[in-house]
Amino acid sequence: MTKLLNNSILVLIFRLIIGYIFISYGIGKIANPEKFVSEIINYKLFPEFTLNLIALILPWIELTSGIFITFGIRLKSNSVIIATMMIIFTLSVVWAMSLGLDINCGCSSTSPQKVGFPKLMENIGLLISSIYIYFSNNNKFSFESLIEK
Repeated sequence: MTKLLNNSILVLIFRLIIGYIFISYGIGKIANPEKFVSEIINYKLFPEFTLNLIALILPWIELTSGIFITFGIRLKSNSVIIATMMIIFTLSVVWAMSLGLDINCGCSSTSPQKVGFPKLMENIGLLISSIYIYFSNNNKFSFESLIEK
């Protein structure tokens, strides 16, 4: 089990996948905050006065965490941040599904995805990947491994 948990190639693959998704989705939301706000509204989950704040801050957190996890900067901290976001995103998808809402998830303004079972599975996969990175003690192929030497 320890061998699987500390597999440097698997950690790197998960980091690159998560990083790519969070960087690309974050950039898309930063480029089009109005569209992101309109997609958040569809969830009927957040108070109206918080929507602009969410739309302005969340994409920057996604972008920064995506960059940091890709390059291996503060892996544990960023995997916790990403896992927390994935929990919130997953619960939001479950909420929308339970209400029967036929909406876009709000993940990407460039390639809209509907809320549903495939999106739920993708979110759970990203959550598990970020948890895996957190518990792995392998920081090979990371910026931090260069500093330690």
